Amino acid sequence: MSHRPFPGRRSVLRGSLAASAALTLPTALGSAPAFALSGRPKAGWGVQTGDVTCDSGLVWVRSDRPARMIVETSATESFRKSRRWHGPLLGADTDFTGTTRLRGLPSGEQIHYRVLLADPDDPRRTGEPVTGTFRTASARRRDGIRFLWSGDLAGQGWGINPDFGGYTIYNAMGALDPDFFLCSGDNIYADGPITSSVALPDGSTWRNITTQEKSKVAETLSEFRGNFRYNLLDDNLKRFNAQVPSIIQWDDHEVTNNWYPGEILGDARYTEKSVDVLASRARQAFSEYFPISTLRRPDGRVYRTVRHGPLLDVFVLDMRTYRNANSTDDQTTDAQGILGAEQLKWLKGELSRSRAVWKVIASDMPLGLVVPDTGDGKPNIEAVAQGDPGAPLGRELQIAELLRFIKHRRITGTVWLTADVHHTSAQHYQPSRAAFTDFEPFWEFVSGPLNAGAFPASALDNTFGPERVFVKAPTASNVSPAGGYQFFGEVDIDGHSGELTVRLREQDGTVLFTQVLQPGRVGQ
Repeated sequence: MSHRPFPGRRSVLRGSLAASAALTLPTALGSAPAFALSGRPKAGWGVQTGDVTCDSGLVWVRSDRPARMIVETSATESFRKSRRWHGPLLGADTDFTGTTRLRGLPSGEQIHYRVLLADPDDPRRTGEPVTGTFRTASARRRDGIRFLWSGDLAGQGWGINPDFGGYTIYNAMGALDPDFFLCSGDNIYADGPITSSVALPDGSTWRNITTQEKSKVAETLSEFRGNFRYNLLDDNLKRFNAQVPSIIQWDDHEVTNNWYPGEILGDARYTEKSVDVLASRARQAFSEYFPISTLRRPDGRVYRTVRHGPLLDVFVLDMRTYRNANSTDDQTTDAQGILGAEQLKWLKGELSRSRAVWKVIASDMPLGLVVPDTGDGKPNIEAVAQGDPGAPLGRELQIAELLRFIKHRRITGTVWLTADVHHTSAQHYQPSRAAFTDFEPFWEFVSGPLNAGAFPASALDNTFGPERVFVKAPTASNVSPAGGYQFFGEVDIDGHSGELTVRLREQDGTVLFTQVLQPGRVGQ
């Protein structure tokens, strides 16, 4: 695959964030557009593409007022020969956001697109087009694939800092010219207010751009929407979105920390105590602000398969919506687990049917790292592993069932990618080291955060025999992005040999660790 320099290869968003140097932005920027606004519709939040395949993709935009979404595509930046797609009418019911599905695209080609917003009452009146580009997945194995993954954005009070340059990690990611970016969850921190300044341990001050919606925990639909809009105030992210398609999943902070269905909050910051109510509002905002292929289905599910040609299938999990309640996680039977019975059945079926060389399981939480949930003062467990090194218990039972299935169905090329724990590491799982042995070896790679607090390495649970081959993490908790420890991962699949190379990278793109995997092995 030919990788050209990032800034000159793709179209750059036209326009820029007004008042981006200001530390406090007016509420009007993130609230419902005023009908008294003069002129033509504008798309100040940029464009995004998502769930791109060999012949299709989704294009997203937000208008500042009611508008008809129109997308034009072309093989060239000049748009001399273009194809037009008529999208939805953008209105208050979707917070003036909209997504248009493009079908029948050529595989393995660079697609240039521009989004026009037309006045609903006068289609001849359109705003300035906003441009972007993406590459469709190739149907030819020899072309190879490169993609990135990470997670955790604007967490622990570390928001967009103009002194720091904003979310600069996106510039390093874009420079690698990936085919897509997999975001492993915690796209926002709806439970994490952002203040104008934070004192750092060295006596300096971290400054944040702030908005009204980020001044408190999100409870209303408007506040959840405002959390998603907050990140789109960063020019680095908007530029990246216009140049690299995404595959998005969610985790807890899209709603509130460590949530599970049916939970009633004891957090005094919330007037709405029902997590189910909060999750419903968060899901609506999530579906409005990301181009995701399944969210318009009646069940609105997040889990899905995104196929990327003969080399790669990505199985996007949802370990949040269908889980049982957080507990000590030591029960000896657990049919629901962390995936739910229906999602587990779906995953088994999709893995069995997959003919891709590599099968990436995009997991929003790690398997063998102990992630506690002590929010109510109890020693509950938030992820899968509970620290007992013996036979599977609790949610581990469901993962054991899946690993056994992969082994006995002789499913090859599975690799687990995740984020969540705010450090980067590589774990190799081996039955000879494990209490549960009925599985084939496999790798799990952890990355993140993108722009959030960094935390020490999590403890390992030996049930599935993980060995931490590499880790980089701070010794202190909640280290700011100014202190480093911001990470993303890269995956390269060679079109000729089929080898898969994982690189764990720092914020500036420096490679910390490399692992090469060979194709055709059961598990991996």
